[in-house]
Amino acid sequence: MVTPVYNLPEDPADDAAAIEHWLAALPEQYVAGDRARLREACALLLGCRGRQTLETGETQVRYRLATADILAGMRQDADTLIAALLNGCLEAGDMTEEGLSQRFGPGIGRMVGDLRRIGQLANVEAVIAAKEQDRHEENLRRLLLGIAEDVRVVLVVLAERLHLMRSIKDLDEARRRKLATDTRRVHAPLANRLGIWQVKWELEDLALRYLEPEAYRRIAQLLGDKRVEREAYIAHVIALLKSKFAEAGVRADITGRPKHIHSIWRKMQRKGVDMEQIFDLRAVRILVDSIADCYAALGLVHGLWRHIPKEFDDYIATPKGNMYQSLHTAVVGPGDKSLEVQIRTWDMHRHAELGVAAHWAYKESKGADAAFQNRLVWMRQWMELLNEGEDDGDFLERFKSEFEPAHVYVLTPQSKVLALPRGATPLDFAYAIHSEIGNRCRGAKVDGRIVPLNQTLRSGQTVEIITQKNATPSRDWLSIHQGYLKTARARNRVRLWFKQQDYDRYVTEGRALLEKELARLGVEARLQLDPIAHKCNFHKGDDLLAAIGRGDVPAGQVARQLGDLAGPAEKDRVELEPEDLVTQRRDRRRKVPHRPGRGRQEVVAEGIDDLMTHMGHCCKPVPGDAIVGYITRGRGLTIHRRDCDNLRQLIAAEPARLMEVAWAEASPEAAYPVDLIIVAADRKGLLRDISAVFSEADLTLLGVNSSTDRTSDRATMRFTAEVRDMDQLETLQSRLRQIPDVISVKRPR
Repeated sequence: MVTPVYNLPEDPADDAAAIEHWLAALPEQYVAGDRARLREACALLLGCRGRQTLETGETQVRYRLATADILAGMRQDADTLIAALLNGCLEAGDMTEEGLSQRFGPGIGRMVGDLRRIGQLANVEAVIAAKEQDRHEENLRRLLLGIAEDVRVVLVVLAERLHLMRSIKDLDEARRRKLATDTRRVHAPLANRLGIWQVKWELEDLALRYLEPEAYRRIAQLLGDKRVEREAYIAHVIALLKSKFAEAGVRADITGRPKHIHSIWRKMQRKGVDMEQIFDLRAVRILVDSIADCYAALGLVHGLWRHIPKEFDDYIATPKGNMYQSLHTAVVGPGDKSLEVQIRTWDMHRHAELGVAAHWAYKESKGADAAFQNRLVWMRQWMELLNEGEDDGDFLERFKSEFEPAHVYVLTPQSKVLALPRGATPLDFAYAIHSEIGNRCRGAKVDGRIVPLNQTLRSGQTVEIITQKNATPSRDWLSIHQGYLKTARARNRVRLWFKQQDYDRYVTEGRALLEKELARLGVEARLQLDPIAHKCNFHKGDDLLAAIGRGDVPAGQVARQLGDLAGPAEKDRVELEPEDLVTQRRDRRRKVPHRPGRGRQEVVAEGIDDLMTHMGHCCKPVPGDAIVGYITRGRGLTIHRRDCDNLRQLIAAEPARLMEVAWAEASPEAAYPVDLIIVAADRKGLLRDISAVFSEADLTLLGVNSSTDRTSDRATMRFTAEVRDMDQLETLQSRLRQIPDVISVKRPR
């Protein structure tokens, strides 16, 4: 329960007296050692802050004391209170984070440092497009959690905001609305996600008071009774229910709350109804052991008070889409006041509070982030332990060790929050802003200081990119070892830039490769290349030729498409472009028809029927490869690729054993094993990305062998898979080469 601070003397003139008054009023949970450390922290606060005042007219000392008092009401430990008291002392004095930790205990300095970094966010204004506002606010909430490696830092931030909102009534309207807007959009959702309901409700009510003053006053007047009176009413209802359940022998845990003003206003807005049609202004929750007890409890409630018609929902029999389960009913309670009652089992309650049914996950989350949500669950579990006085001491340490944030959240100079993978650099940041910013980047400032482009960023830092008009990317940026780029997006943008710069050269090289492949296949037709380019998702023929030159698209694949489109009347030339004709050699691959009545042969040799053949295990040829046969002793004909290294040795020893062969017409069911050697820069998830390509191509993997050279940080993997023909193999190789960090994909010879 969070209550307003009344533990300070009325006279605002004496901060020292206020400190003594507050220390004397501390709860008994703070032992002598804690009180001594808190007194020392107060003395340091008084020395650092003196008579400094805030925009509200309150002194810094009283502001920090009020924040610490709120945290004491939340049952926070002495370390949390000390961090709240010392927030700002790093700027005001010559203290350091290390010095504070040595003086007050491990971790205090880091908490105060995190609070300073969070405080700096309040000094900048973000200009965000309306369509990006939700994403920005979500990133800002995550930024606060990302900066705060210790969850207690977030609690200090929320306590400070709560006291500030209690104190802003005398500020000008524009300033009040600005603070109220930030509170509603950032701080209240944070409190909601952490399960600090009292803080969340009060923050929302205070924000509504300044954003919708007329609606706030009207609802407050219609409620009639004050919050204190409503809370007393709920306590009376709980007492009646406990007595009734004890008589019936039903074990239950009963809690309650009066609905806060913001929640009433939001429901009126959402449903378009007046306040008289809202029946959950006061609500109690009943937790029981089993589903049978849920319905028994429902009977007891309806037996005690009159049920309001049409105000009953059975979410146990029919769960919500997020698997939320509970019984909801509305009754006319004591004093003829409407009362909502929720009934659920303990398992249902845990699912609703910590599982996918939680309001913050179901209503607020814009995208799935399991790691982030698990981190929040642990935070809430720790808060519950604190509220129950059952913290085992190492829960928070286990949380910090197991849930290291996967992202960092950094700011632009305009205070827009960007999410980047953990380990990201200023150069990653530049490309996240815009490709042109990255391409023209020549330096970076972090928190106003020039830093190397490969420096690792931390959450809460403000990054400014220094650009030059004629600057261009460096090939060093693509080096894994120099650590300039962490994100695949940035690396791909750099690679794309270099590809575009060498466009003309790649077009020439691609044309030469295509001409060579057309000559090998013996295609002698006249066709335009543009239609093939459009089928391959390129704008024009030159783009396709450039892709061939870069190695992104296999020349054989394009050549075979051209051959398939060649009409019988056009046999002499292939037209790559209307003005550029290519004359090809007449070296067409011979098609051998399938011999009926006999088993289908993979290869044929002229003049020989029923030849026993088998594929060489050394080079593993597939249909489309240039092949030759080698006559073995007793095992028929072994088929090798013409570029096979083993074949060269055989030719040198016994050249007479060679026999010219050709591929027969391929069977649609045929599958040929093939080896691929992939060399890539080693990284987490590399094997997964490569395996995904094989899976998407619906290929059968026969074997995988991987090794990593730690000196060069390169991984060499050998995959054995079954393919139908060369077309499928070349498509597979092309897709593998497009995987980030893959250096080469080739077949062994």
